[in-house]
Amino acid sequence: MTIHKEGRSLLFWLLFILAAVNILLHQVLPDRELLLNLTMLGSIVGYLAVLQFFRNPAIPMPDDPALIYAAADGKVVTIEKTREDEYLQEDRIQVSVFMSPINVHVNRSPLTGLVKYVKYHPGKYLVAWHPKSSTENERTSLVLEHPSGLLLMVRQIAGAMARRIKWYVNEGDPVVQGHEFGFIKFGSRVDLFLPLDAEILVTVNQKTKAGITPIARLKS
Repeated sequence: MTIHKEGRSLLFWLLFILAAVNILLHQVLPDRELLLNLTMLGSIVGYLAVLQFFRNPAIPMPDDPALIYAAADGKVVTIEKTREDEYLQEDRIQVSVFMSPINVHVNRSPLTGLVKYVKYHPGKYLVAWHPKSSTENERTSLVLEHPSGLLLMVRQIAGAMARRIKWYVNEGDPVVQGHEFGFIKFGSRVDLFLPLDAEILVTVNQKTKAGITPIARLKS
């Protein structure tokens, strides 16, 4: 288990601020033992809560070109046929995974291939499970090309709390199944747009682990 690079600066300054507040209170209110203890306890709990959000556990790397793996830890909230008009311009099966603040927020590539398209969209901050969040919220769309030529869209979506989407790939970059391609801070959602003939291997409300849970099997 390591701490993700997106959280290191925040955690350093948060530790500094909390330590300074507690030291200052001990200097100003040395006789208020209950208040000092409560402040110390609240500081520890708050810091650990933020710390767990930025955890980055090691996972066994998948290597199966027939499978599409989860891009995010969380819970499946949508499995439905939809029209993808941004890039693919065709009907697809949309599988959406909601990431709560207690989930690991590292996003991992669902396949090995090439990045064909990347586009960031500013937008709203509707709750991530809202049906319109996929097209109206702040989001980043990535299209990955499977070695077979199949195209898969992955969409990172900001939620009511998540106000910062990070991606670490550009058009033309290779991606490896299970390896990190991005991160979303503080609750969010990731959509996969799969071929209509893909065999869906998850159900609504099922928990997923990025790079571990197979979402679909591609038609051979």
